[in-house]
Amino acid sequence: MRFSSLFVHVILVTAPVLSTAQVLPAGASRTPCPALLQHSFDRLQDEKPQSLCQYSGKVILVVNTASFCGFTPQYRGLEQLHARYQERGLVVLGFPSNDFAQEKSSNREIADFCESTFGVRFPMFSKSSVRGAAANPLFRQLSEQTGRAPLWNFHKYLISRSGEVVASYGSTVDPLAAAPLRAIEQQLAAPVPR
Repeated sequence: MRFSSLFVHVILVTAPVLSTAQVLPAGASRTPCPALLQHSFDRLQDEKPQSLCQYSGKVILVVNTASFCGFTPQYRGLEQLHARYQERGLVVLGFPSNDFAQEKSSNREIADFCESTFGVRFPMFSKSSVRGAAANPLFRQLSEQTGRAPLWNFHKYLISRSGEVVASYGSTVDPLAAAPLRAIEQQLAAPVPR
């Protein structure tokens, strides 16, 4: 009887502690989510909502993409960047857009094209607008903060670990060019905000 009373007491005393413990989802960041990343977008492959807050504390390269553009081969360089630096904290985020009438009609077609043609493994999101009044909220903020909306496909924005836009590169700048590589390396060397 005494043992069972002690057992019940232990359960009742510890139960509230266990129920309030915070369990982060796999891959979630413990870094506070900056305002720029407080958006959710559907993942390209399955259209399931994804919070950009999961990338808090990472260096982020945001790119608007298209399948039928003269710059489409930049997918190779973007995937190389992602593979080379992801262990150090870089993530490339792709946002397909038909703003320039050069994207496939369905998300499934875009996903298949990116994977089969360029082996894209970096996160991609459902097709959306990236400029003008219809621009998705992330690209509206990026354009406002830099004063540069994408003039064409494959415009790139570099975001620091603290969620600040630190650089913007037009479509003609290859992702593996010296300037973006230098800026990415510099951002990766910065400490993760706490």
